[in-house]
Amino acid sequence: MVMGLGLAILTPAPDAWSRRYFVVFFSVLVLATGAVLSDQIFGMMPGRAAEEKLSIYLESLLASVLLPMLTVYLLRSCGEDARHSVLMFVTLALWLCYFILLNVTQFTRFIYYITPDNKYYRGPWYPLLLAPPIAIMAVNLVGLIRRRRKLSRRQKAAFLIYMVVPMAAMLVQSVVYGMYFIGIGMAVAALFMYAMMLTDQLDRYAAQQREIARQRASIMVLQMRPHFIYNTMTSIYYLCAQDPEKAQQVTLDFTSYLRKNFTAIAREDTIPFEEELEHTRAYLAVEQVRFEGGLFVRFDTPHTRFRLPPLTLQPVVENAVKHGLDPELEPLRITISTRLTARGSEIVVEDSGPGFGPADRDAPSVALANIRERLKLMCRGTLTVEAGENGGTRVRILVPETKE
Repeated sequence: MVMGLGLAILTPAPDAWSRRYFVVFFSVLVLATGAVLSDQIFGMMPGRAAEEKLSIYLESLLASVLLPMLTVYLLRSCGEDARHSVLMFVTLALWLCYFILLNVTQFTRFIYYITPDNKYYRGPWYPLLLAPPIAIMAVNLVGLIRRRRKLSRRQKAAFLIYMVVPMAAMLVQSVVYGMYFIGIGMAVAALFMYAMMLTDQLDRYAAQQREIARQRASIMVLQMRPHFIYNTMTSIYYLCAQDPEKAQQVTLDFTSYLRKNFTAIAREDTIPFEEELEHTRAYLAVEQVRFEGGLFVRFDTPHTRFRLPPLTLQPVVENAVKHGLDPELEPLRITISTRLTARGSEIVVEDSGPGFGPADRDAPSVALANIRERLKLMCRGTLTVEAGENGGTRVRILVPETKE
């Protein structure tokens, strides 16, 4: 029981309410067990019948409090308000019956009594005292069965264990005494229930985080829709009059680019690198027509058998074109290379542009920040930006190797 309390206090749980619940739950159970220990101690001390009687009373009262607590937890797990639940009303009514019987017991000898020499005896009506708790367990079991569709498989198993084990312990306690079967049953069942509920909550929390990550990734992808669309359409407009054949080719490349771009937006998982590379080639084909003679690209990609988030390489290359290409300077040269390393698959995009100053290190572009975040969320990848050896900028993307 103390171990359960320690776990409830120290174990991080996604659901703060459940954590507080189990802290209170195991605290009550520890107090009830402390009352049992006091009962045993006072039972061996002559002339302490009153203290022993009080210990037995507290032990019985505290253990019974756990029953309506279970009902509250069941209703909350099902998304119901305990204040307006018939199940809660019935449970409280049965607990009140038990409370009345327990108090009546203190003044009669029909259920149990303590002799002046500290001897504990059960009366002929002792099973009557256990009837309300057993009835509460049965009512909770019926409530669990009726609400089974609202619970996960693990939750149903946890509640079932907690209901069946203590109920069996109560039945044993009604015919055998000399050991605190009810407390042992509740402690063991509570530990199982807490472990299973915590595992279920962690699984749910992980699923929620994955969904949040997916939604964030989708939003980030939408933020990276190419801004050069309007410029490209303008270029095609003028090419139609100047060079119709080239306008047709640009339109074809641009259509291929848009198709892959919108396909990537709809994807929720990683994609093969070949798809991202083809997407990037289509983008660069359009840009090379727009800036004829001002943009040269070299591909060195022998390693392509890996996956990465959609719209990873293309926005990096687009960022290089956006910040590195200047019609008044020398032509921009971009090198795209890949290799397999001990840490995973590495992509390097290096350009011959003007590079970046110290201020740029602390203020990366929105596109690169989004890519870095998506890499982290979707495949634990990384993105780093550094100065090139001969000027310009080098972007390194590392995608850790994943086991199929």
